[in-house]
Amino acid sequence: MSCADFLTSRRSIRKFMQEQVPDDLLWKAFEIARFAPSAHNRQPWRFYLVRDRSKITRLAELHRWSKPILNAPVVVVVFSDASISPVSHIVDGSIVATYLWLALHCVGLATVWIYTLENVEEIREILDVPENLYPIAIFPVGFPAESPPKRPRKDLKDLVVEV
Repeated sequence: MSCADFLTSRRSIRKFMQEQVPDDLLWKAFEIARFAPSAHNRQPWRFYLVRDRSKITRLAELHRWSKPILNAPVVVVVFSDASISPVSHIVDGSIVATYLWLALHCVGLATVWIYTLENVEEIREILDVPENLYPIAIFPVGFPAESPPKRPRKDLKDLVVEV
């Protein structure tokens, strides 16, 4: 598969098979994601691997769009560390989250990006993380139980501005 085909084949998956996710696939995705670039190569991120069903349930109740978390066998929360990279941790964390998103697709797993911006303190409390860690994304992870079609995209002439 070409790189372009790989990237355009990724879909946001909200329904998962209840089959357990093998650790080797998760760790392979983490291995790939850790090669994401970061300012000054500080790598200010942490991956919280959540298997505890009570924590998963609480994460699924964060907001109306977090419901897919409940269906996943495992959840990964990506945090950036403001104490390591005070100026760029959110950008660096977003880059590594994108790498992880694609790495999960690469190893045959599925996910959807659940936003965290309005629930920072609640996520920290649920997972008992320190204040220097900022939640960037929540990824419910599993094998896909759906195969959504490709969604329409805006025309390039509406997206690219040549100056």
